[in-house]
Amino acid sequence: MAGRAGRRRGGDEGGWFKYAMLLPAVAWVVAFTFFPLISVLHFSFASYVLGQGITGYVGLQNYFNVLTSGEFWHSIAITAAYVAVAVPLEVVAGFLLAWLVSLGAPGSRVFRSILGAPLFTMGVAIGYLGVTLYTDQGGPITGVLSWLGIHIPWFSTGWGGILAAIILDVWRWTPFIFLIALAAIGSIPASIYEAAMLDAGSHWQIMLRLAVPLAWPVMTVAILLRVIEALKVFGLPFALTSGGPGTSTQVFSIADYLTTIQFFDFGKGSAMGIVFLILVSAIITFFFRQMRRNID
Repeated sequence: MAGRAGRRRGGDEGGWFKYAMLLPAVAWVVAFTFFPLISVLHFSFASYVLGQGITGYVGLQNYFNVLTSGEFWHSIAITAAYVAVAVPLEVVAGFLLAWLVSLGAPGSRVFRSILGAPLFTMGVAIGYLGVTLYTDQGGPITGVLSWLGIHIPWFSTGWGGILAAIILDVWRWTPFIFLIALAAIGSIPASIYEAAMLDAGSHWQIMLRLAVPLAWPVMTVAILLRVIEALKVFGLPFALTSGGPGTSTQVFSIADYLTTIQFFDFGKGSAMGIVFLILVSAIITFFFRQMRRNID
């Protein structure tokens, strides 16, 4: 009986210890996920005046204002275009670079180290770097293009600003896809490659017919993460163009930031965030189901 009671006390202590170890993670989620989400949902039904706080509740009026706002849907369109161009370019470039490195291209080890450097750079810093690179007053990219007879109005047109941001985004996030693709390709047994070489005429055929299908389950996770990250991009385009000229490069995060922080419309800004969260959740759920269906 004494031994059984001792084991019971030991089991109880082990259970409390596990819960104690989980407590910091639970506290983090509650403090930085659930509490902010509940606060935003609360503000979305209220009228907020700076210095006075909530002055009343307006029901669904903030949501009506958001859904009938041309600026909101314009920012959604700009964000969708940004994601639709940047993410596929990063996936293709990252996978191709990973395939070349896996083939043992000369200098691949040094290249692998250099390629990972942009991942450790803040988006805001890359945006300000882009201002220097693209400026008409001695910018190196603009200077090289001018020498080739090409002039791109980077900051005076909307398409130029978005293009400049996408190029920097591809430079920053291609290493992320590269590292995941390299791990996925490396996990394929060498015997499968050797058998494929007997039938395939080149390494490119092996990549398309073997490496891509076998690495696809892992790549879907990388694509999903990149889509989520790209949908909430803020620092890079804001530092580069501040959403201008006008609102031509105003992705959703910039539009929501300006509405909430600059114009102090916390109710509408909160409603914008909730609507965007619902739209993104629906899109991510749809793509996740499609990817799972292709995998199965």
